Amino acid sequence: MPQHSAGILLYRRQGPQLEVLLVHPGGPFWAKKDDGAWTIPKGGYLPGEDAFAAAKREFEEETGSRPEGEALALGSFRQSSAKIVTVWAIEGGFDPSALLSNTFSMEWPPGSGRNGQFPEVDRAAWFTPDAAGRKILKGQRPILAALLRQLAVPPPA
Repeated sequence: MPQHSAGILLYRRQGPQLEVLLVHPGGPFWAKKDDGAWTIPKGGYLPGEDAFAAAKREFEEETGSRPEGEALALGSFRQSSAKIVTVWAIEGGFDPSALLSNTFSMEWPPGSGRNGQFPEVDRAAWFTPDAAGRKILKGQRPILAALLRQLAVPPPA
């Protein structure tokens, strides 16, 4: 049975330019990864739980901000390892310097017996569609493409 996640792709217009908000996963595994490592704020939810409510909760847990505004349903997208993420887009603002993420605990370095606390997300940034196409996880590029279709924005070159 596939795992289900829900997320929100926040976007804004800077004059004629569209930008999307992506977050960079925290923790030592992702520390030195950049292109192809960024993601939309998202997280798992349980069967019977409202997916949109979960998407808003996960956005807030990863950024410290609750998304407000009209939501555009972008659809459900299969990710690697049989995970399905359902995504909405919301036009809104967010100051990346105000990022306040939940933390998680893991043994680091592996086999050391020491547990460290790490943020779920260590940074956030606004990207143009071209830059977002390079930064976002490969499996999430269809999410970006769906937003561009919905907003009638030409895809990146």
